[in-house]
Amino acid sequence: MESLSNQTEQQLGGPMSVLVRQKRDHVELDRLLHAIDAASGSERQELLNELCRTVFPHAFAEESVLWPALRRMVPDGEALTLEIEREHQEINELFTDLEQTDPDSDEHEGLWQRIVTLLREDVRDEEDELFPRLQAVASPRTLVGLGLAWEAVRRTAPTRPHPVVARRPPGNAVAALPLTVIDRSRDRLDKLARGGSRVAGTSRRASGMLARAAGVIEHVPPMTRGEDPSTSTANRHP
Repeated sequence: MESLSNQTEQQLGGPMSVLVRQKRDHVELDRLLHAIDAASGSERQELLNELCRTVFPHAFAEESVLWPALRRMVPDGEALTLEIEREHQEINELFTDLEQTDPDSDEHEGLWQRIVTLLREDVRDEEDELFPRLQAVASPRTLVGLGLAWEAVRRTAPTRPHPVVARRPPGNAVAALPLTVIDRSRDRLDKLARGGSRVAGTSRRASGMLARAAGVIEHVPPMTRGEDPSTSTANRHP
């Protein structure tokens, strides 16, 4: 099976195929990783938030739309998707820790380098192993249908790390609406806070209040149900 990285848009099923949409997001991810490494201060923080707005909706849509399809269609889909879910879980946990560190500290840099490594591994696992298997069994029409569903979920998904929420339905499906509203509100508030205007302090405090609200919502029982035990925060951190 040939890696997605070596295939043309036509080979991947056309511009509406889920494989093309995935590859397009991976290109944007690579751009952002390079840009963040070259930035500092408020510019770096803005780029980190932009990265989150790319990474987390992308992964949420995968877990809600693509992985269930892969588990149905691909013989070893369960094992393959579980490995990706474990990577996603660790990325969520690392980003949560990153948000709580001083951007100029050694701890922040160490967390960031681990995140970069995992994100690049995630791309390679998907493009070299997972999606070629989907491509081998799915018709072009199926790939387009998955692409439309994936895009619809991606556009309305949470934009922040939520490591406590299940990586599988029903937990992630139930969590989508309240956490999306909170996350996208925080995105706007944080942008105002970085702008240095008169409302910067108020925006920063409001974002912090919403972050605490999200932390409470994450622990509501329906949000934590459905995932494999190996991706559960409780089991990873006894």
